[in-house]
Amino acid sequence: MKEKRFLRKEKAARSIDMTMEQCTRREALGLAWALSCSLPEAQAKPSLRLPGMVWQPSADTLRPHGSWQRLGIRRLLVQWTAVDNLSLVPGTYLPSMSRNLPDWERIAAEPWAQELILGLAGMHDEAKARAGLADLAMQSYALKAAITALPLRVAGWYFPVEVDPTWAAPSLLTEVLNKLPRPLWISAYDNANMGPQALVDWIMRWIPEDVGVFFQDGVGVHARTPSVAREYLQMLTAHLGQARVRVIAEAFRPAPGGGFRSAMAEEFLPQLTAYQGWTVFAFDGPHYLNPPLVDALADALGSKSR
Repeated sequence: MKEKRFLRKEKAARSIDMTMEQCTRREALGLAWALSCSLPEAQAKPSLRLPGMVWQPSADTLRPHGSWQRLGIRRLLVQWTAVDNLSLVPGTYLPSMSRNLPDWERIAAEPWAQELILGLAGMHDEAKARAGLADLAMQSYALKAAITALPLRVAGWYFPVEVDPTWAAPSLLTEVLNKLPRPLWISAYDNANMGPQALVDWIMRWIPEDVGVFFQDGVGVHARTPSVAREYLQMLTAHLGQARVRVIAEAFRPAPGGGFRSAMAEEFLPQLTAYQGWTVFAFDGPHYLNPPLVDALADALGSKSR
């Protein structure tokens, strides 16, 4: 895809053995359901749940429309409200991204956006974002002030400078995070596959005690399987607590010839199954949760609740 997976542009990692891709749709759905029966959290919650999704605003998705509420989605994480020094909300000192900014009042009334976590200022280029923390913090203060004038039910804030253990010295990030509005979230990934313990040990060295973490599962780029992603969630939860850990389930897969495509239902359901017990946000709604996938997932999720 042209835009990055969450913030990063990256190529798919070496393909792992994805048994689900080799199954028929019926076999894959059956395997996902069998797996859910073996998980303690899933046993306590007999129906699979997808409570949230991410929206990464781009030139093509400034005014998102969809029936994502059919999947149970009520929470929306907006990745950013300014990107590359261009604002998506009126009333800041930044130039606007477009003459047709997102219609925030309509979005706030959508059933799939009843709880909003709003991203602040970010950049597409990860290296530039990490080098420009001070500027992004200044933009974020202006965005927060402008957003208070909009008719939005803001449940939290998200700082869209992603973190991973290859970032050697995020000490300035701690200082910036301490000055941003609360409740506050960041996101973390581990495509270097250092492992759950290494990721958590690194995060615990610098994260403020009241900041939550969205873990990017890495399944969409074949960095790991859902069961391994679950081990990361377990480790993060053991150190941060359940309330401070959520998961981004990547609803895409590498496309033949490059880029990414929407996942098929039988590819995505094992992620939902593995992550029951945590709050799951699909990445991302407007780009990858297209009507055919919504239909297929709605059928599958409905069958599990009967």
